[in-house]
Amino acid sequence: MEPIEIGIAVSGVLLVLVALGMRVAFAAGLAGLLGLIWIFWSKKGYDPAEFDWALTVAVKIAGQVPHSKVSSQALSLIPTFILIGYLAYYAGLTKALFEAAKRWVGWLPGGLAVSSVFATAGFSAVSGASVATAAVFARIAIPEMLKVGYDKRFAAGVVAAGGTLASLIPPSAILVIYAIIVEQDVGKLLLAGFIPGAFSALVYGTLIVGLALVLPRFGPPVKGYTWMQRFASIPPAFPIFFVVAIIILFIYNPFGGDAWGTPTEGGAIGAFVVFVVALYHGMRWSQLKDALLETAKLSAMIFTIIWGVLIYVRFLGFADLPGAFADWITSLEQSPMLTLILILLAYAVLGMFMDAIGMLLLTLPVVYPAVMALNGGDFVSAADSAFGMSGPMCAIWFGILVVKMAEFCLITPPIGLNCFVVAGVRDDLSVQDVFRGVMPFFVADAVTIGLLLVFPQIVLWLPSLA
Repeated sequence: MEPIEIGIAVSGVLLVLVALGMRVAFAAGLAGLLGLIWIFWSKKGYDPAEFDWALTVAVKIAGQVPHSKVSSQALSLIPTFILIGYLAYYAGLTKALFEAAKRWVGWLPGGLAVSSVFATAGFSAVSGASVATAAVFARIAIPEMLKVGYDKRFAAGVVAAGGTLASLIPPSAILVIYAIIVEQDVGKLLLAGFIPGAFSALVYGTLIVGLALVLPRFGPPVKGYTWMQRFASIPPAFPIFFVVAIIILFIYNPFGGDAWGTPTEGGAIGAFVVFVVALYHGMRWSQLKDALLETAKLSAMIFTIIWGVLIYVRFLGFADLPGAFADWITSLEQSPMLTLILILLAYAVLGMFMDAIGMLLLTLPVVYPAVMALNGGDFVSAADSAFGMSGPMCAIWFGILVVKMAEFCLITPPIGLNCFVVAGVRDDLSVQDVFRGVMPFFVADAVTIGLLLVFPQIVLWLPSLA
């Protein structure tokens, strides 16, 4: 068999293993190792005497790849950003954010739901994990909405959908992973996530207000707060804005000159600031231990997926499957934009059966080269490209689109992870209740993705300044 045929066959085995319930990390690692053995043995004409040689070479490659990639400084951002989120929870910043949002926008139709969305967006700016954001606000926001008469399914849907904003708004673990896989600048990608993340929150809020205006008693407003009470709610939430400012200054200095440092250094300082705030608010040793353990668990899960998938990615390189797929995509007799839309729709379907990180890690090594080929190449100028942007800008734009699709997959049945988390936190909710509650937000996400496709400057304006 030719290497490409081996690549297709092994990729089919991988999909079968995932469909049978094997974890993506182990399925990818096993498929990659078997594929490497197969390719090297095929080069020796399947001589039984050469099988040990093929096995030795494949194992050496499989052993070297994970360490060489995962030991990069950029990936140290992931545990740092996750730690910031857990420490912020124990520092009481989540309650402070929700209280501030409630006092400032609670008077709107559907005000508490809008407050929940804006509060999750604010917390996303110090948390790199969507699951953690959804779990935290399931404890804080849902009881408040139920008190004033919200439907419990919609209240759960608001929190599950709001939690997805952590995938876009920096510090985002998924954006860091995307940057590592496609070898793009981490700082520019993190910058690019700010405006689309805030835009997504605004679209969610607009949807909620519209539903509350059309449907009677859908989301009763919360009134009675004075201006003094509103301004008094800002100082307790101020540390979050301070951490956001630190991360921005370490990625891009808006006052001119070089950035203050690397994103990794900014994340470390941000974690220290939140740690000091948490100590000031009386965080106990048991809470610190819980924050460290949860950070370690989530980081270990993410890194294990990366290790397994990178073995599979190296196999794809030997099989030349990404190049073959890119050639096929560019040979299609249709517009590049239509092809890109079809790729995004394929992500929507795939996300129904895979978690977001695993889905991106498995598909990007094949899909990313194809999209760049559609644009005209990695180094094409904006004037000559299919999408009207240079190669690096196209990589950033596509990254935000893909991560937005990953957000969408966090709330789609049957394995929308955020929905399972919210249902797990709340004893009075089933997973089916949460899936029903998030259905209106499918429309909001479709609108957001459409606007990001039509107006790419929503994504590219900030990184173009860096």
